[in-house]
Amino acid sequence: MSYSVGQVAGFAGVTVRTLHHYDEIGLLVPGDRTYAGHRRYDDADLDRLQQILFYRELGFPLDEVAALLDDPDADPRAHLRRQHDLLTARIETLQRMAAAVEHAMEARSMGISLTPEEKFEVFGDFDPDRYAGEVEERWGDTEAYRQSQRRTASYTKEDWQRINGEMDAIHRRMAGLLAEGTPADSEAAMDVAEEHRRFITRAYYDCGHAMHACLGEMYVADERFTATYEDIRPGLAGYLRDAIVANTARHRTS
Repeated sequence: MSYSVGQVAGFAGVTVRTLHHYDEIGLLVPGDRTYAGHRRYDDADLDRLQQILFYRELGFPLDEVAALLDDPDADPRAHLRRQHDLLTARIETLQRMAAAVEHAMEARSMGISLTPEEKFEVFGDFDPDRYAGEVEERWGDTEAYRQSQRRTASYTKEDWQRINGEMDAIHRRMAGLLAEGTPADSEAAMDVAEEHRRFITRAYYDCGHAMHACLGEMYVADERFTATYEDIRPGLAGYLRDAIVANTARHRTS
């Protein structure tokens, strides 16, 4: 079975020009040609193209991709192991980025007034101002947004570091309960959920139980928040949401 350059371009989502270039530099030479000189690709060629596109997606230059694929000591299992390692590293990077996105979104909604150097120190290498449009669109017309702007306008770098530390401690306690198998609707989990709500009220804006329940739903609906909690412990986003819902019901009936 062989395929034309147009068919392969369609399979792989690349341009015909790209395949021509790969052929010209010796990176992907088609296994056969027609009498008229047209390129024909077999299954082995498609396998190599898949490898090329994987390494290109991870940012490898073409000469390094060629060196990896043409290594005489490598076998298919070695490529799979290398790809697994690279994907694992990429996932860890994306999880850290998601955590930084959450901090950045919160920072902007709270009216940060730090210098660029202080923002980097507190929130890492994500600029909170990048998310100004999204934050304002979602929450700009709410009293909670306006209240958080007023309340945090004078926060210093030390204030933000303390606040981040307190929030991390709450998240870790909730993760510990999850690890122990404690039900999300247990007294212990609900107590930590209530501490989480009171922390938001103390640091950012008045957060009633109904609003807290909405935040809990956002933690599982918005993949950036979910990734942040999943990075702390798998399942934490849903567990925290369930504990918040249980705590909200507890206070509604008390």
